[in-house]
Amino acid sequence: MLPLLCWHGSFAGPAPPRPAKEAFVADAIPAQKIQTISRSDDVHVRARSGDIQKLARNLDPALHPFEKAREYTRALNAVKLDRVFAKPFVGALNGHRDGVYAMAKHPTQLTKFVSGAADGEIRIWSLQSQKTTWTSIAHRGFVRGLAFVPYSNAFVSVGEDKVVKLWDGNPSSTEPLQTYLFNRAFSGVSHHRSSPQFATSSTQIDIWDHSASEPISSMSWGAETITTVKFNQTETSVLASAGSDRTIILYDLRTSSPITKSTMALKTNAIAWNPMEAFNFTCANEDHNLYTFDMRNLAKAINVMKDHVSAVLDVDYSPTGQSIVSGSYDKTLRIYNAREGHSRDVYHTKRMQRLFCVQFSMDDKYVLSGSDDGNIRLWKADASEKMGTVAPRQQAALEYNKALKERYKHMPEIKRIDKQRHLPRSIVSTSKKIHVMTDSRKKKEDNVRKHSKPGSVPYKAERKKHILSVDE
Repeated sequence: MLPLLCWHGSFAGPAPPRPAKEAFVADAIPAQKIQTISRSDDVHVRARSGDIQKLARNLDPALHPFEKAREYTRALNAVKLDRVFAKPFVGALNGHRDGVYAMAKHPTQLTKFVSGAADGEIRIWSLQSQKTTWTSIAHRGFVRGLAFVPYSNAFVSVGEDKVVKLWDGNPSSTEPLQTYLFNRAFSGVSHHRSSPQFATSSTQIDIWDHSASEPISSMSWGAETITTVKFNQTETSVLASAGSDRTIILYDLRTSSPITKSTMALKTNAIAWNPMEAFNFTCANEDHNLYTFDMRNLAKAINVMKDHVSAVLDVDYSPTGQSIVSGSYDKTLRIYNAREGHSRDVYHTKRMQRLFCVQFSMDDKYVLSGSDDGNIRLWKADASEKMGTVAPRQQAALEYNKALKERYKHMPEIKRIDKQRHLPRSIVSTSKKIHVMTDSRKKKEDNVRKHSKPGSVPYKAERKKHILSVDE
């Protein structure tokens, strides 16, 4: 249909002659540029009838004035659901008849680890079946240390009976490959990352070779008893030890001599090296705290991790180096982010007793704890994590919720819900007493500083307060 044309001239006189039809059409409709909407079927059409409808969204912030309010509500719901679905306990591995005092995980197999008890029994476990695959009465008395030989099934065990045993680790073998006799009771063992050598702790540090019946070298620096020893798995010539005289000592295997000694306020019970940061290690201390050090500067701790209300007896890093698990005499297991000062989660049960050994699994998904009641318990590293296969849409939703919680974690309500934990009454009451004692010390120090000469009572950082001296 042609458009209606109006004549704006005068109607007086004869009408102008009408042009030809073709000329009239060409003059009345000018040439126009037409833009068509093109949509790809791959983007806008469902591949299957069961899929959800695909909708286009305009993400312009001006069109969504209530976006932050909606995100906050979603974050609040996400953190509530996390607490609803927080069921960290996976299972208990029964079999030991006495308290479990030592554990070691296989360096290359995810489901294999070994444990030692106070009655001298050693068991190899399969996490897949949660059952024992091998057992032996290896020592008379406590098993004090276990360490796997890298890239093999063999492992080393030490006990209070002054004997070191090297085991094959295969289910068919019942006798040790090597037996090393010594004149002192052992308190710990650690194996070298690549060489057939291992270190034991007693009244001194002894370095052993698989093929030698006597230590190839010995090192010491003042301590009457060395409680633990650990090889650095990255800088393999460096090892750290903790002594009963409250010292932490670093040794160099190349020179067979000590490097640095740091004296703490109280004794250190366990040491764990960060697998991703070669210079950093964390100590479990008797003063209820964990201290992370850089081995190049022992005069100041990198981080101080609190929340335990009794002595911390063991510590271990996750394979990623981002998380730390600790076991304490207060019957709780706590998981920390490596760069934060307070635990992100705490696990406990009514029947679980004092925790003497803890381990992260090699896939960073689970945590193992050995306690004085003879049980080994398996926990999830993330209490609310869904086990098993997760669909892609569900995985995307979980990641979105995690990002929302991270964005709004500073909000008071979200922070309160995320940190809320139900703890035993004894731990709550002890924690309150510790807070009262800490506040009293701060008030006393402030009063002394207020009534003293300016500068005579200096402020001392928390990371330096518990380190008494450093010797090199």
